Amino acid sequence: MRDFQGRRSIVPPSSANAARAALSELRRTPLLVFILFVPAVILLEQVSPEAHTLLFLLSVAAIVPLAALLSRATEAVAAKLGDTLGALLNATLGNLTELVISLAALHAGQYLLVKASIAGAIVTNALFMLGGAFFVGGLKHHLQEFNRVSARFQASLLFLATIAILVPSLISEVDRVPAGTFSQQLSLSLSLLLIAVYGLGMLFSLKTHRELFTSGGHVDEDEKPWPLAVGIVVLVGVTLFVAMVSEIFVGSVQVAAQRLGMTPAFVGFIVVALVGGAAEMTTAFSAARANRLDLSVGIALGSAAQIALFVAPVLVLVSYFVGPEPMSLQFWPGAVAMMLIATMAATLLSNGGRAAWYAGVMALAVYAIFGLTLFLLPPSA
Repeated sequence: MRDFQGRRSIVPPSSANAARAALSELRRTPLLVFILFVPAVILLEQVSPEAHTLLFLLSVAAIVPLAALLSRATEAVAAKLGDTLGALLNATLGNLTELVISLAALHAGQYLLVKASIAGAIVTNALFMLGGAFFVGGLKHHLQEFNRVSARFQASLLFLATIAILVPSLISEVDRVPAGTFSQQLSLSLSLLLIAVYGLGMLFSLKTHRELFTSGGHVDEDEKPWPLAVGIVVLVGVTLFVAMVSEIFVGSVQVAAQRLGMTPAFVGFIVVALVGGAAEMTTAFSAARANRLDLSVGIALGSAAQIALFVAPVLVLVSYFVGPEPMSLQFWPGAVAMMLIATMAATLLSNGGRAAWYAGVMALAVYAIFGLTLFLLPPSA
């Protein structure tokens, strides 16, 4: 390569290739533009730790590109491990952003924020992501089809987990059982049961009956996966940055929420869920526009089922070592009702194996009802 005076350029080919690769990734994932907020929020936390509102807003913006990078790195590593191990890695790390945020809140003892983020992630994936995929895909395609067996399986897992979350809350309300030891023991037992069911579900869908869950290819022909070493390095590095930004987010969320007129329940249920799932939503919506609704439904329902069957039980187990006291699966009645309604709505919408844009409108309307209710909810509630 020569410059404007005819001399040979000193820019090495590797740097030019890296620049082209970075631009290609930026075009593929526009959310990466927000990566500039990562050093900004870390620097602001060092310079002005009392600026809680600004720290909250910047940390929200910073988590979005980190979640996109986590998703991309997970796909790259999974592509090199084969179908079974790759699918297992995708399922395990798919909700890593929400898990890290919840762990930071767990360590700080903000159990309301943790439970709200769990319930919000389930409802957001089952209603907003699924409904958004139906709506976006339906605007371009008159009628879309997807694997009904896979959708029913994921919806059944989600319903099972919702029942397990419903039982501790229902018993404490109806039978007037004291919360304390009984709730903790029941939650611990249910968490171990849910994790076992999740593991067996992975074995069923990835090994013994994998032919039932096959669908069209989900990888673009022009899309080149990252090298394995790059994927692993990015996965480890971005996870550390997510942990750092999550601590800043949790440390500023209470004061910022009060100043912005938001309850902790709304922040966990809506804000954390939308920010943590931004990368998955982008993939699901893009797949729906490309008439690959199998991928969209699999991401939405699979992610919701994973949070209910794996992430929530793991947080209960980890709370014995990280939190000020053990966390239970006892949610407030409104959250339980919303999770149950979202699960039933997702089951009904995905039962037929077909979707049109108005099905998405109905799912999004239910989600909007929940969000409006939580936003207007008095702080004392």
